[in-house]
Amino acid sequence: MSINDILSAKDIEAALKSVQAVGSFDFKTFVKLVGLSGKSPDVIKKVFEFLDRDCSGFIEEDELALFLQNFKSDARALNDAETKAFLKAGDSDGDGKIGVDEFQALVKQ
Repeated sequence: MSINDILSAKDIEAALKSVQAVGSFDFKTFVKLVGLSGKSPDVIKKVFEFLDRDCSGFIEEDELALFLQNFKSDARALNDAETKAFLKAGDSDGDGKIGVDEFQALVKQ
């Protein structure tokens, strides 16, 4: 199973195009464009599992930096400021990582 089995390739392409420029990543906008915000909790959990590359049950800062590459392998990495802002937005308990419940809440904001 790939991310394209869950989300539309057309939506993924549009979302990635919107964040090509360094510093342009906005999670809320990206989630809307990629079609994730309207998905069920089960689908959001499946996407979370793609993002959790080390299968730790959490998305850590190094995985967040590579967030866009989960949607297309040649997408850019997030810069440090984008990564830290993303982590801050999703890490509601302050443990330095995003769990599945935090990710689902972030997507639904």
